[in-house]
Amino acid sequence: MILVTGGMGFIGLHTTRALVDAGEEVVITYYQTWREPDFIKDEFDKKVKVEKVDVTDRDGLLALGKKYDITNIVHLAVTGLGAYDAIGDMRVNLNGLMNIMEAATTWEVKRIGLASSIAIYSSVAAGGPFKEDMALPIYGVGNPTETYKKTFEIVGGHIGARSNLEVVNLRIGGIWGPLYHSMANLPSRLVHAAVNGTDPKLAEGRGGVPFAEDQSDFCYVKDCAQGITKITTAETLPHKTYNISSGRGARNQDLVDAINKVIPEAKFDLQAGKSPAARKDPYGDLSQSKADVGYEPAFTLDSAVADYIGWLRAGNAQ
Repeated sequence: MILVTGGMGFIGLHTTRALVDAGEEVVITYYQTWREPDFIKDEFDKKVKVEKVDVTDRDGLLALGKKYDITNIVHLAVTGLGAYDAIGDMRVNLNGLMNIMEAATTWEVKRIGLASSIAIYSSVAAGGPFKEDMALPIYGVGNPTETYKKTFEIVGGHIGARSNLEVVNLRIGGIWGPLYHSMANLPSRLVHAAVNGTDPKLAEGRGGVPFAEDQSDFCYVKDCAQGITKITTAETLPHKTYNISSGRGARNQDLVDAINKVIPEAKFDLQAGKSPAARKDPYGDLSQSKADVGYEPAFTLDSAVADYIGWLRAGNAQ
């Protein structure tokens, strides 16, 4: 059985669906949020067991090993955006990491996948495409996600090496799509606004009104889930770190154009050109993921936007 921490989360539920489709049984944890999307709820109490466990609760987490035969772990649980100050953010995330690493060694699992992020490349001055073996700066790190994900990779790898535990870093791209709830990323804000006929208030977002020519790694959540599943279930893995992303850079204008193909009346005013902070090819290179586990995104930007719009038009709030 595979344990997915944060399994009621955005990425967690899609990953659970993909694992079940791959023939796996899964136990997912949640802390506060309970969701029953149509694409997975019929598997609850069948191939998917649901447990309310805070990963910072060491005893509660370790108790899962007495109830289930857990062979692999996908650690996705993370603090919410802005939930804590800088010290609280690191404390909660690192306490959770320590507990999950202890559980993995206690249960002698085959493999643990630690959710990392494309944000780990934020301080790479040369830009992308980003490859897993790039040297990553330690100093000058300002992004909170970049900070604790680098810490996860260093600490997780150290404990794994000393404990004879296979620890794999999952460097996840800019994820968006069904069930995303914070509206912090641009694709979700624009798609929701287009479907609902509302103003996305772009000037209030991070960095103000986006520039049309700036690029991002827009990785659709269903593709991400397939990548995590392939890495989790692979018989052997030649490497310890894998990019799971769209594998391409897409302009903000490309995103608007994809939305307009489905909803022509949606109008978004982006700033012309590139921002001063624009980066070259800011996406994860997928050569290693493709060669080792056969991961390739199934969705184009156009098909992902159409799928997300269809999901929202079906009456789903997120």
